[in-house]
Amino acid sequence: MKSLITFLSLLTLASAAEKPVNVLLIMADDIGFECFSSYGSEEYSTPRLDALAAAGIRFENCHSTPLCTPSRVNLMSGKSNVFNYQDFGLYPNGEPTFANHFKESGYATAVAGKWQLKTEHGGTTPQEAGFDSYCLWNTPMTSRARYWDPSLESDGRILDFPEGTYGPDVCTDFLADFIASCAETNTPFLAYYPMILVHNPFPVAPNSANMKETDDKKNFIDMVNYMDALVGRLVDTLEANGLRDNTLVIFTGDNGTNADLISEFEGQPLRGGKGYTYDHGTHVPLIANWPNHIPAGQVNRDLIAFSDFFPTMVEATGLPPKTITDGDGTSFWSQCIGEAGSPREWIYGYYFPRPYAEDFDDKYRHWEVRYARDRRFKLYDSGNLYDTQLDVLETARINPHLPDHAAQAAREKLQAVLDAHPQQGAMVDYSRVNGVLPSRTKL
Repeated sequence: MKSLITFLSLLTLASAAEKPVNVLLIMADDIGFECFSSYGSEEYSTPRLDALAAAGIRFENCHSTPLCTPSRVNLMSGKSNVFNYQDFGLYPNGEPTFANHFKESGYATAVAGKWQLKTEHGGTTPQEAGFDSYCLWNTPMTSRARYWDPSLESDGRILDFPEGTYGPDVCTDFLADFIASCAETNTPFLAYYPMILVHNPFPVAPNSANMKETDDKKNFIDMVNYMDALVGRLVDTLEANGLRDNTLVIFTGDNGTNADLISEFEGQPLRGGKGYTYDHGTHVPLIANWPNHIPAGQVNRDLIAFSDFFPTMVEATGLPPKTITDGDGTSFWSQCIGEAGSPREWIYGYYFPRPYAEDFDDKYRHWEVRYARDRRFKLYDSGNLYDTQLDVLETARINPHLPDHAAQAAREKLQAVLDAHPQQGAMVDYSRVNGVLPSRTKL
């Protein structure tokens, strides 16, 4: 009997392996690593994501860019912003995306949630980015309403809703229907969910106990919990349609938490780092789950950059490798399946979110800055070096003249990274860059 059970189990795995691999990529909006119970938070409840992490792998050193659009461009193109970032709200037209590659490989593709990659001045439509269908907020057609009574565009038209409709529910249901449709037609799919949650404003969520609550922090806690529930809704959809065992689920966040919010983390208050290049502005969660392929209970401390997602999804699904011009991504699929892989030794960062702003600051209108980091140290192009393990807020520059051998070795290594990359953005029109720098800078 035991040998029969073993044979049937192997037969089941072999059958699952023959099926094309689906991908569900979820990226929450404005949420850092400190807002997840699987990462140690006791203030926020994220049971569905905790379950995905427990049954898969959780990465502790994933870094995005500090802000929404730069992270989206980085993620979708598989290359650093220094090579292709234009301006806030734009994805460079003609720049290939992971959706283009999956679509060309025979996958059905859909996106729902927040776009923010097309304006009247340029950018890229969802169709141009490789998506067959979409349900999106933050397109040229939508208004600012995203939560209650939302303004959403789906496949070229603005949707009508009854009063009291909650935008994130609509986007989640759209992808759930897409997944079910693909199951019916036996079509492999890529579903990309750049969520509307949990970006400000902070209204009550459908799960709020007090539907008249006005306290931002209380509502934010509810929004985080509801975001988690929506992730669970899509996982349940996969299960109900018999797709769970051949679908790779990846979850991350696009940047740090809103800086107006303070969270308790490891017994200390931690202000959100969105917009800042500091460690907590780019340190985001990363969870990957695929039953019978990604071993359960893994915690990995390798460096992961947003450029890495594109090649990882391609390798995991067995699609033909994609040559990305100037691509700097490294697949972390080997780590997902429990192997050592080839971990990154560094991440290169470039941040110039609004090149044509009238005034620059150290946040959403940050002046042009480059930096390189490893798991411990971070070096800016100004020459300032920080120990991010001891100095998360980057307040104490390391004196280059002190006999700290680890810091000196890191400085040399990271300076070589900076020297190997362009000093200016390839798609920035510097004749239009006239912003005034702040009188004092910290970097």
